[in-house]
Amino acid sequence: MERLSGPEDEARFIVESGVGAKVAALIEPALESMGFRLVQVRLMGGSDAILEIMAERVDGTMTVEDCEAVSHAVSPLLDVHDPVEGSYRLQISSPGIDRPLVRPADFERWAGYEAKIELKEPVSGRKRFRGPIEGFADGEARIEIEVPDAGRQIVGLPLALIGSAKLVLTDELVRDTLRRAKGNDTTAEKTDKPARKDARSKDARKDSRRTDVTKVK
Repeated sequence: MERLSGPEDEARFIVESGVGAKVAALIEPALESMGFRLVQVRLMGGSDAILEIMAERVDGTMTVEDCEAVSHAVSPLLDVHDPVEGSYRLQISSPGIDRPLVRPADFERWAGYEAKIELKEPVSGRKRFRGPIEGFADGEARIEIEVPDAGRQIVGLPLALIGSAKLVLTDELVRDTLRRAKGNDTTAEKTDKPARKDARSKDARKDSRRTDVTKVK
């Protein structure tokens, strides 16, 4: 199902704002120089703030060792430039099984799997869409949905209108993700068992491999 994509399909169309945008601009060049792609930056507040950085290799894999390497690379940048006020815990993770879709090419790589897409503003009175991904073309994410009085239809959603998009956790997605991990991840034996346990408990999204570092100021 995966198709080759040009550089324009590898640029993120969902980007951060505020502190997240500052962090993303700071760390993305470093990640790219190491062979990683930034997926998402999230700052989750509260008394125990967490700065979550999701990343992956170009082939979509991300091992525990990769998370540690990214942590060692971005921690000094965050310490020197100090884009986040106060104390926080730095969390480096893979996108997980029900991953966010942030690049046009993601809709090609994951064609055939179910996704949830929420628009920034309604189209034909509708903001939320769910169904199998049918790829990407002409600046639009293609998804098959049920249309009242018309049955199953493939619709195109302009990237500029997409506020969030992510894969839906299904048995097929879990099986295929674990199979990919076994074939590509040298730590598969170490990480497979928790992932299978998560799948049985219907919480496989917690499979994200990650490493945490506490930043105290």
